[in-house]
Amino acid sequence: MIFLMGMTLHADERGKDFAWEALKIDRSVFTQDLVMLDAERDDYATNLAIHASSEIIKNKASAEALDGARRILALALHLSPRNKRAVVVNFQLARKLMPEAVEANYSSEVFARLLLTRGQLLEKQGGGENRMLARAFVQLAATMDPKNEDAVYTTEMHRLDHGAFDWTPFMTGKKP
Repeated sequence: MIFLMGMTLHADERGKDFAWEALKIDRSVFTQDLVMLDAERDDYATNLAIHASSEIIKNKASAEALDGARRILALALHLSPRNKRAVVVNFQLARKLMPEAVEANYSSEVFARLLLTRGQLLEKQGGGENRMLARAFVQLAATMDPKNEDAVYTTEMHRLDHGAFDWTPFMTGKKP
């Protein structure tokens, strides 16, 4: 009986079997041209990593949750390659461990509004890196809170004007 309880606890800790190849971000696609201070980049990276791990936990490491988390964690690591939360979550997932639940600083709805607002400010700043991050933030805002009409509308206008958002630079580390 005790042996079975131990096996159950161990199985819960490891989670279900899922595939995760560790993200290897050697060099950020962002330079000092990005209009964000290092502390702000790190704060966004932390909150993005917390959101990604929460989605994985909530959706029991479904393929869709893992795919979304991969994009979000890649973005977090590009914003701040040494961000503790993003590095830890990436490491745990690579070892097929469910990440630890961490209390978020913001609800999904509030974080979505924050991403939308910051994305709109970045877009006004102009420049390739600012526009790329702006589109990523706005798209994430619409995904996190599909009831946020401003985020959904802005995402759709970006798609109509520029085509579907390409996450490839964050996944490969190569600028478009």
